[in-house]
Amino acid sequence: MALFLKGYRAERESLYWQLGVPPTLDDLVFANHDGKPIDPSTLTHNFATIVRQAGLGRVRFHDLRHTFASLALLRGAKPKVISEALGHASVAFTMDTYSHIISGMQEDMMALLDEVLPSGVPRTSKQRGPRWHASVAQR
Repeated sequence: MALFLKGYRAERESLYWQLGVPPTLDDLVFANHDGKPIDPSTLTHNFATIVRQAGLGRVRFHDLRHTFASLALLRGAKPKVISEALGHASVAFTMDTYSHIISGMQEDMMALLDEVLPSGVPRTSKQRGPRWHASVAQR
């Protein structure tokens, strides 16, 4: 990512010089045509326009944070890393607010539990459903 951002910055500086605008010394990744920060309302408006044109229904710019947290969790990212990426002071807040149950996550969790808990009945990886058996409940 660092290499990408360095390349992007070099391209942006070159473009500014071509437009006759001296590049700024700040490290903005996204800037408007004169190198100043993009106004948040402009970003929100442009995002809403793109979403509407794509026919995606009601998707807010802020929803991208929820998507990021949920997908990062699904891919195995550590909650602390996700929390720090979102700028939160508390992992609990991040997990309570942004990590939504994604299809398949509960099944994956049950499969993990099945690997470590005794079942009394051998099962193959292709079998699905609850892994608790009467033989376990009677112990």
